[in-house]
Amino acid sequence: MNEQNIEESRFEFLKGDKVLWMVILVISIFSIFPVYSASSNLEYIVNNGTTTGHVMKHMFFVVLGLAIMRLVGTVKYEYMGKLSSIMLGLMIILLIVTMFTGQTIDGASASRWLKIPGTPISFQPSSFAFLMLIIYLCRYLTKKITRERLPIENVMYIFGPILLVFVLVAKDNGSTALMILMVSVIVLIIGQLHWKYIAGFISASFVAIALFLLIALNTNMIGGNRVHTWMSRIETFTSSKAKSADVDDESVKAKNYQVMQAKAAIVHGGITGMGPGKSALKQMLPQSASDFIFAVIVEEYGLIGAGFLISMYLIMIVRIVMIASKMPAFFGSLLVLSLGVMIFIQLAVNIAVAVNLIPVTGQPLPLISYGGTSMLVTYIQLGIILNISSRIQIYDEEGMGKKQSIVEINDIA
Repeated sequence: MNEQNIEESRFEFLKGDKVLWMVILVISIFSIFPVYSASSNLEYIVNNGTTTGHVMKHMFFVVLGLAIMRLVGTVKYEYMGKLSSIMLGLMIILLIVTMFTGQTIDGASASRWLKIPGTPISFQPSSFAFLMLIIYLCRYLTKKITRERLPIENVMYIFGPILLVFVLVAKDNGSTALMILMVSVIVLIIGQLHWKYIAGFISASFVAIALFLLIALNTNMIGGNRVHTWMSRIETFTSSKAKSADVDDESVKAKNYQVMQAKAAIVHGGITGMGPGKSALKQMLPQSASDFIFAVIVEEYGLIGAGFLISMYLIMIVRIVMIASKMPAFFGSLLVLSLGVMIFIQLAVNIAVAVNLIPVTGQPLPLISYGGTSMLVTYIQLGIILNISSRIQIYDEEGMGKKQSIVEINDIA
C-alpha cells in the first residue's frame, strides 16, 4: 500500500491522462531541435535576431505553456464553461480593436497582432477568440439540451457569435476564419443541434462568403483585406496541379517557390534524413521555423522521424477520443471532442500544405512551430482536456452512470 502511495505521489504533478501527458512532453522536447535548426533562417536570411535567441524564446514558451497547461488542470472545467460567454465578449472587443490598431509582426498582416500597451508583447486575439467560441458553443449546446430551441435563439446565441467572429477574423486571416467556421459546424453536429438548423447555417454561410468575396474583389468597401492574396494562392495551387502547366515558366516557378522548396526538402530527407541541424534547404524555405517546419523535420529526420512525430500526434488524438468516450458528463465529453477537432484540423492543414495537398495557409504545426500565441492556445486546449480526464475517476467514484440525466447535464453545464 505504501509503495502504491509513493507511486501515486510521483505522478501527482501529471494530473490527468498519463499517456497524453507523456506524448505532450515528448513533442514539446522534440520541438526544440527543429526550431533551433530552422530559426537560423531568421538570423541569416531575414536578419532577425540570433538562432540562440530564437531557440531560447521557444524554450521559454514551451516551459510557460506546460506551466499554464498544469494550471488549467487545477480549475474546474465547468467554471470555464460558465465564464466562456464573458471571455468570448472580451475577445470580440479585442478583435475589433485589432482591426484598427493591429501591429505587423515579421511581415504578417498588419491587423493580426495586438500589442499590449507599455510592453513589447504582442499576441493574436483570433486564436483566443477561436478557443473561447468553441467553449461557449459547447456550454450553450449542453445548457439548452432540455428543449427545442426557437429559431431566433439559434440565430442570436449560436449562429450570431460564430458569424461575428468569422467576419472579424476573415478580413486578415482567411485560413483561420475558415477553420473557425468548419470546427463550429462540427461542434454543432456533435452537440446534436437539429440538422435543419445546421443545413440552414451552412447555406447562409456560403452565401455570406460569396458576397464577401464579391464585394472585396470588385469594390473598395472592405479596405485592407487579403482576398487577392487568397485568390492568388488558390490560382497558384491549381496551376501547380494542372498537367498542362509549363514547369519552365518563370512566373509559375516564382509563384510556386514555397511549395517547390518544401517538396524538395521532403524529397531530400529520404528515409533516414540528413541528420539534426543539417537541412540544406531551410535557408531557402520561407517561414521554415513556423508554417513549413514539417518539411524541415522530414529533411533532417527523414521518413522515420516524420513517421514517429505523426505517430505521437495519432496517439494524442486517440487518447482524446478515449477520454471523451469515457467521460459521463455531456459537457465534458463534447468539450474534449471539440478541442480535439481543433487540434486535429490545425495539424492536418499544416502537413497538407507542406506536401502540397492544399493551397498555402499560415497555420502552425501544433506544439512544434516557432511562435507564442498559437503554442500557448494549444497548451490551454490540452490543459482543459487533461483537466476533464482527471475528473473521470471522480464521477466513477460518485457512482454516476455512463449516461447522464437531463437534470445532471444542466446542473454541470
